[in-house]
Amino acid sequence: MSDDAIFEKLSQCAVDVLQVPPDKVVKEARFSDDLDADSLDLVELVMALEEAFGISVDESELDGIETVGEAYDLVKSKL
Repeated sequence: MSDDAIFEKLSQCAVDVLQVPPDKVVKEARFSDDLDADSLDLVELVMALEEAFGISVDESELDGIETVGEAYDLVKSKL
């Protein structure tokens, strides 16, 4: 899967789960500040990403993940 395809799929999950416009989902966007995501939203997003990509993300791996780009890097490392 290409980098663009990975980001596109991650972006679509974020749009669906967080109910934000696609143009707001950029690598620099911070989940809490820019996308108004709370902790429950992020749990739902992780579950959606696990399902979409067929990966498993441990809770400890989420520490320090604050931006879309950091989430992208985590997903990419699992593929």
